[in-house]
Amino acid sequence: MSKRKFPQYTTMTFIAMLLLAGCVSQQKYDASQQKYNALDTEYQQLNQTMSKEVGANQMQITRLQNAIKVTVNSELLFPSGGWQMPVEAQQTFGKIIPILAPNQKSKINVNGYTDNVPIGPGLMKEGITSNLVLSQKRADNVMQFMISRGVNPSMVSAQGFGEKDPVASNDTPEGRAKNRRVELTVAGSGN
Repeated sequence: MSKRKFPQYTTMTFIAMLLLAGCVSQQKYDASQQKYNALDTEYQQLNQTMSKEVGANQMQITRLQNAIKVTVNSELLFPSGGWQMPVEAQQTFGKIIPILAPNQKSKINVNGYTDNVPIGPGLMKEGITSNLVLSQKRADNVMQFMISRGVNPSMVSAQGFGEKDPVASNDTPEGRAKNRRVELTVAGSGN
């Protein structure tokens, strides 16, 4: 059996290779820091502008690692079983959009959710066959409204999740109301 020969490395060469493998270039670090700072500024602007609505429990703004999540109370957005936004919901989004739309560099994901109440015959007649379909129609409606107010269409998407990921128990009317929500996730550019 022949022995394989491996290149001989000095200890210093080996250590240098390990250090280089784990290093991030200054340019990549600076770019990452710039994205973080831009997202943080956007978060602070949203939080300041929305403080009244946040205080009234109409929306919640959360800072994630590489994104900002704005959760809008569905009682403000849609009537039970509906997907068309009333004037009050349009006014709320009208306050958010001027922060998000100018010089938009961040992708906005509109995520729709429902409670676990089954779809009734009235909605079935309108082609809404499941909570997943209802949540998608709600997310699409919010996305189209945002686009109509200046959000770049190529930088916004909508997805319905139905009754997935509840934030409260569906055993009470209050819990179901919390689960019927729309979340906007503003991801830093490149995410």
